[in-house]
Amino acid sequence: MLMLICEYLIVAPSMTRELPEDYVARVKQVHESGGYGSRGYNCEWKREEANKNLLRTHTTAVSSRMLYALAKGPFTPKKYFSIDRVFRNEAVDKTHLAEFHQIEGVVCDRGLTLGDLIGVLQEFFSRLGMSNLRFKPAYNPYTEPSMEIFSYHAGLEKWVEIGNSGMFRPEMLQPMGLPEDVRVIAWGLSLERPTMILYKCDNIRELFGHKVDLKKVKENPICRIGIESA
Repeated sequence: MLMLICEYLIVAPSMTRELPEDYVARVKQVHESGGYGSRGYNCEWKREEANKNLLRTHTTAVSSRMLYALAKGPFTPKKYFSIDRVFRNEAVDKTHLAEFHQIEGVVCDRGLTLGDLIGVLQEFFSRLGMSNLRFKPAYNPYTEPSMEIFSYHAGLEKWVEIGNSGMFRPEMLQPMGLPEDVRVIAWGLSLERPTMILYKCDNIRELFGHKVDLKKVKENPICRIGIESA
């Protein structure tokens, strides 16, 4: 019976039952033909693929849902933050996990710029005890410009990526119904990797997963990340 259930899930994944059709139509149009300043992907957007439910690979899905809800009423500047479990189909090594906890921050207001994003990131990570940061241009399908965030890991003696960031593209925001002058800056990071840097741990598997030393967990005091009040 278990084998039959597994085979069914593989060939017939669960599907979403309801989507806002007007929004779906705008997403399809932007993807296939462009709009809102985008040229689109010039390929077919398949509804059956979009309907499939899957384990989320990042919490941007949560941010998108909140921005869509925000667009339904008169615009008010907002800040959103989430911490949740995400899943990746990738190999596990000293700095990567197949599942981990992701933190995401989103700030939406009129007239925001890349300078605002950099300033927020520097302040955010300094409150976590990481003031030595570097930024590297990157590509994300939903943000432009985009930046990877690096911090120096004394234990590994190298710069380690601790997050990703960017400004949401107009072709993502305007189909939701947000005003043209609204800008959204966002960043995401794992909870585990900054913890590695703060506590000089050189293997992320010592913090999360089946290789965690339970004796160490039981005998060590609770660790708190000191965050000063604003």
